[in-house]
Amino acid sequence: MIKLPLYHVDAFASRLFAGNPAAVVPLDDWLPDAVLQSIAAENNVSETAFFIQRGEEFELRWFTPKREVDLCGHATLATGYVIVTYLQPKRQKMKFHTRSGLLTVERDGARFNLDFPSRPPLPVDQGLREMVAEALGQTPLEVLKAEKIMAVLPSSAAVRAARPDLEKVAALEGYGLIVTAPAGAGERPADFVSRYFAPHVGVPEDPVTGSAHCLLTPYWAKRLKKSALHALQVSQRGGELFVTLKGSRVIISGQAVPYLEGQIHVPAVRSSWQQAAK
Repeated sequence: MIKLPLYHVDAFASRLFAGNPAAVVPLDDWLPDAVLQSIAAENNVSETAFFIQRGEEFELRWFTPKREVDLCGHATLATGYVIVTYLQPKRQKMKFHTRSGLLTVERDGARFNLDFPSRPPLPVDQGLREMVAEALGQTPLEVLKAEKIMAVLPSSAAVRAARPDLEKVAALEGYGLIVTAPAGAGERPADFVSRYFAPHVGVPEDPVTGSAHCLLTPYWAKRLKKSALHALQVSQRGGELFVTLKGSRVIISGQAVPYLEGQIHVPAVRSSWQQAAK
């Protein structure tokens, strides 16, 4: 039996029981993918982050309860929080090698700044617009797409009230559905609001989604003619993000709050590289 440390962190939140819960598991070497996936399924939060230190940098991977994903913001923030809070308190900046390239996290007072790729969404064809409208039960003002689909709704009230058909959302191409609108009068000084649905990876609604803001930031920066924006993800738990468009990159900033520090037990198995070398 192998004993592994486990940290549970609420990301993009300044108080407990808000933001997006992430599990973070430091490793000495990679376990087989099937074991990582089983741990993520057992944790049953939207993402579990696994990381390994290599010299002064890190390798980082993210798993939902159903599959590995290419990019995750809140679990990256949570990983940075774990490193500087529990493991290396003198460290200010971390570099992570991931399936989406090199990502950095830098401590900035109570916040953590994530340097992520900008993914400006583009308009979609009429067929996809109609499928999105059918999934939402309403016709969006705009439908755009990068890796994810983004539907622009007329108001923050419409975003909050959205009850999409998750089976139809799961059938859409791409990696889930964002709904967004300008912030309402009672939500200012925030600039825009959003929600994100990802049933295709086992997450019916993600509480707060850093990767969605790789699309949202360039869209709203262009529409509002400002590069620094204040964002609210208006899921049931709710979350707050501060985002800045910098050329081909998006800086996504937020806080994190610890919930649990513990230990998990998994069967003793050879790592994937050991199996390959056998």
